[in-house]
Amino acid sequence: MTELNGTVVAGFEPVRDVVEEHLRSGAEAGMSLVVERDGERLADLWGGHRDAARTRRWKRDTITNTWSITKTVTSLAALLLVDAGELDVHAPVARYWPEFAANGKERVEVRHLLSHTSGISGLDQPARLDDLYDVRAAAARMASQAPWWEPGSTSGYHVLNYGHLIGELVFRLTGLSLRAFVRQHLAGPLGADFQLGVRDEDLGRVADVIPPAAGLDLSALDPDSVAYRTFTGPAADAAAANTPAWRAAELGAANGHGNARSVARILASSARLLKPATLDLIFAEQSNGPDLVNGLHLRWGIGFALPDRRTLPWLPDGRVAFWGGWGGSMAIMDFDRGVTIAYVMNDMGADILGSARSAAYVQAVYRALDGSAGSVRPVEPGVEHGVRRIPENGVHLKPPH
Repeated sequence: MTELNGTVVAGFEPVRDVVEEHLRSGAEAGMSLVVERDGERLADLWGGHRDAARTRRWKRDTITNTWSITKTVTSLAALLLVDAGELDVHAPVARYWPEFAANGKERVEVRHLLSHTSGISGLDQPARLDDLYDVRAAAARMASQAPWWEPGSTSGYHVLNYGHLIGELVFRLTGLSLRAFVRQHLAGPLGADFQLGVRDEDLGRVADVIPPAAGLDLSALDPDSVAYRTFTGPAADAAAANTPAWRAAELGAANGHGNARSVARILASSARLLKPATLDLIFAEQSNGPDLVNGLHLRWGIGFALPDRRTLPWLPDGRVAFWGGWGGSMAIMDFDRGVTIAYVMNDMGADILGSARSAAYVQAVYRALDGSAGSVRPVEPGVEHGVRRIPENGVHLKPPH
């Protein structure tokens, strides 16, 4: 029997019920879900299993690779420096990282890095996943490259290199690696069980990710396209997240390890840690349209995506900032309601952003918050709960060989 643990406040029993049903049906392997409002924890749930064979229980302190939810923590790290007056989002990156001006990038601004509009969304070839593990060397290569599109014109999702770009700024300003900065200025002071990579002493409580049954098929892409160059610069398989090399690395785009409790604790602190003017930057729209890499219609603020019905119709409008991890995990900061939602799991769905599971949980949370669907629009027939393919770019999902 799959057991669900944790607590919910009165009125949030339906949230617990929908999670329990996903665990009971086998749709969910192992997971954690936390909802906080103005410092009060409304739901704190965890359960299921840490492994594909479903023999090891997911415990309260289980952590797993959170994929691109890592980017939300990396963004908050950068915003801490903005808030302290040490980093200007409108300044050229080269002010802090002179080498970055090479090859026509002297006008690329910090905000372009934080909104995936910098023109540098990966490594020029040859590129292997191992190259990213040497953080300083990989950042130096990115600094020397010419942009793959006009910086600031539109977004091209920085799949695996976001943390290298932001992390280099952190390093130049503080002398600390991004991993050390997150530990010293976010996770440590907040008591959040979150880290880039995994310390040796924590390996025993890590839940392996369970790769999706289908991988990205790039065969229809133009090899010169930004999408192809990004997905191959370097290419990465989900199973890499279970390797010692990945867990030892510092990948501020994709290898943060934690659970819903730690993610929620860090993101919920943003309203307390950042001045109102810094929080407003999150909602300063930097791009709005089809992303050159993942093909989704995205609205990017500074450091976070902003709601767009064309992509995730189950998110409310307003001052809501979010992003999700590959396979369906989700992190949402709803400043209008003072609510933070974090969902972390190990059984990856085929979706690039969101999933049927995350949609079900988030909609249940908002119904509990509002007493009804409220401002959260129902999902229309034919609209997927998560985005699985990228027809604009010709990227489709195919079973692995």
